[in-house]
Amino acid sequence: MKFPESWLREHVNVTANRAELAAALTAIGLEVEALEVIGAQLDGVLVGEIVAAARHPEADRLQVCQVDIGNGEPLQIVCGAPNARLGLKAPLAMIGASLPGGMQIGAAKLRGVASSGMLCSAKELGIDADASGLFELPANARVGSSLSDLLALPDARFELKLTPNRADCFSVRGIAFDVAAALGSTVKPLAIGAAAVQVDSQIAVTLSAGNDCPLYVGRVIERVNAAAATPLWMSERLRRSGVRPISLLVDITQYVMLELGQPMHAFDADLLTGPIGVRRARAGESVTLLDSREVKLDGEFLVITDADRVVGLAGVMGGMDTRVTASTQRVFLEAAHFAPDAVIGRARKLGMHTDAAHRFERGVDPALPALAIERATQLIVELGGGQPGPVTPTYAEQSIQAPMPVTLRRQRLARVLGASVSDAEVSRILTALGMQVVEAADGWQVTPPSSRFDIAIEEDLIEEVARIHGYDKIPLSAPTGEIHLPALPEQHIDAGLHRQQLAARGYFEAINFAFLDQRVLAAWQLNAQAVALANPLSSELGVMRTALAPGLVDALKRNLARQQSRVRLFELGRVFAAASGAPIETPRIAAVATGGARSEQWSAGRRDVDFFDLKGDLQSLRGLAGVDDLSFVSAAELGWLHPGRSACVQLAGVAIGWIGHLHPRLLKALDIDRDVVAFELDLEPLSQREIAKASELSRFPSVRRDLALVVAETTPWSQLEACLRNALGSRLQQLVVFDRYVGPGLESACKSLAIGLILQDVSRTLTDEDADLAVTAALEALSRECGAKLRG
Repeated sequence: MKFPESWLREHVNVTANRAELAAALTAIGLEVEALEVIGAQLDGVLVGEIVAAARHPEADRLQVCQVDIGNGEPLQIVCGAPNARLGLKAPLAMIGASLPGGMQIGAAKLRGVASSGMLCSAKELGIDADASGLFELPANARVGSSLSDLLALPDARFELKLTPNRADCFSVRGIAFDVAAALGSTVKPLAIGAAAVQVDSQIAVTLSAGNDCPLYVGRVIERVNAAAATPLWMSERLRRSGVRPISLLVDITQYVMLELGQPMHAFDADLLTGPIGVRRARAGESVTLLDSREVKLDGEFLVITDADRVVGLAGVMGGMDTRVTASTQRVFLEAAHFAPDAVIGRARKLGMHTDAAHRFERGVDPALPALAIERATQLIVELGGGQPGPVTPTYAEQSIQAPMPVTLRRQRLARVLGASVSDAEVSRILTALGMQVVEAADGWQVTPPSSRFDIAIEEDLIEEVARIHGYDKIPLSAPTGEIHLPALPEQHIDAGLHRQQLAARGYFEAINFAFLDQRVLAAWQLNAQAVALANPLSSELGVMRTALAPGLVDALKRNLARQQSRVRLFELGRVFAAASGAPIETPRIAAVATGGARSEQWSAGRRDVDFFDLKGDLQSLRGLAGVDDLSFVSAAELGWLHPGRSACVQLAGVAIGWIGHLHPRLLKALDIDRDVVAFELDLEPLSQREIAKASELSRFPSVRRDLALVVAETTPWSQLEACLRNALGSRLQQLVVFDRYVGPGLESACKSLAIGLILQDVSRTLTDEDADLAVTAALEALSRECGAKLRG
């Protein structure tokens, strides 16, 4: 919200200087994001009138102007502005003047012609960003007068960074109430009387949008001089508020919006056939807006219609076909109340941002439309003439809810703030903010104004008292109550331990958006249950992620593009799947790796990371539970994984995720030219563990027997391991694989695995006969269940 200091002081009496005013605004939560002084160095800048203009003899783009400053002898000024012309009044910086930015004005010669000063643009004067030509002054400006006196300078432009709950402060009048409360003053009464009705012109209004538009106020004004110039005081206030003056009628609606907070629109009544309507748009309808864009509509948009023809987007922007122009003679003013839910996101959906939508999305006071109509009528009649018709408010069947009283208890206020605020101060603060305050035995009954949508419960009133009374006046003291830390169950493994484990193994944590491009999920074949966003930030972030891996791989790709040859990333986060009700959220953990298995070093050769490296990292996560009971089975049905170098991860026979090399086809689609290994698991199963129990260590020595087995290449190790553990039971203390061989001497599609069986008993020393019987039992089970045989 931008506004000039002079405009605010016109609404509230305060003696604070500019710095004190800025500090007070920030202290009460209306953060001053920028403060710009306007016209502080304009001594020696006068109003001049060009009484003669001729082309420069040596330069086509320059003119030699004779400028009258009221002392009888015109000054010769060489000027290159395209709008310099006979009769124009513009600012003239005299010799010796110092302009903002440090420019010193002195006598000069331009292409051999003397120039005794400089005609100025608004940018050169530091009062606006417009540098396209000379700053044109009104025809009635007194020649030779000080420009500072004419423009009421110096002034200052405040820019506030408002929070979404303070919709009432998107107007100078709304800010004035907060300033009055903070600085112990009162807001000046607003002198807006009802205009005398001079004609009976009316346009009927029909509301068909229910709660989306419960109130629509209109008025016809006849015989308006729309070509009249916007007065300098109004155009300057608009310009200092960041609004470019356009024409009288448009400027008045903008001025009322900035002053009171009510967006308005002016129609050319001669271009309306009536009745005016408010309804939801129909599929396929379109409208050409004031910015000349034709937009396609659907049922989400609220529209203004004229005899069922769409002539504007409610709460966003009016239409081109019914706009007011300099030839307009009959004006239809509208000021309506639109519910925030009916406007929010509509402008953004069209790639637009308008002042009206910005206000309606946050909530506009439903009491303002009638007042805004009267204020705009007052200004139109004063500046452009005209004969007003009657104000015609139209209400929908759904009524606007009046603000409900809120109880503020004295003891509750003191307890929450930790400080005592006098009753008189509490009443003063709340009254100054425009609230109705009635004292009660234990506190106050407070009815907020209709503009304060953020006041609903007692804590809201406490916050109002705290911020106006001053947070700096609340004593700093540590809480005395005992803080009870939650007792986490021993069976739970905190997610922080998983982070530490992967970080210790050389991974960096990544944090990605929870939404991504639908096309990325389609490339991964993970878009079946994707949840589409109703109002995405952009088309590239249109759906919620169904897996962590796509985002991680995208981050890996960006690292590779920045010359990082060895990348190892992990992420903990939630994934989302569509369901009949709310989307299902599942916590997951995922990791991706590419490049060398180890950092570059001299003691070992380079080897790329592979399936088994990542499998070890994954198993270390389960190792936090003190067990290694994960199993790995074929993952042929997962299309994004390499079919021969991947696996589905199971825990107690239940699939909890996957691991493996990404499919070459996917890597090509993602434009990645190297192998990438990844895993992704549900986090909840990894976060549970059994409480450790002590057991007696065997006092007897172990026995080791090594076997060389030949099995089919497709037989997974997990199947062999399960078979051996079932066959040997508790005597099998450890099982190791110490060699794998494929090649000459073996049948095709077979592999040889060298396995070490470490046997031990807790009650006696095992004999050679015991070990031989165990080996025989193991071989029989392996042959029967896995088709394995001893290698000859």
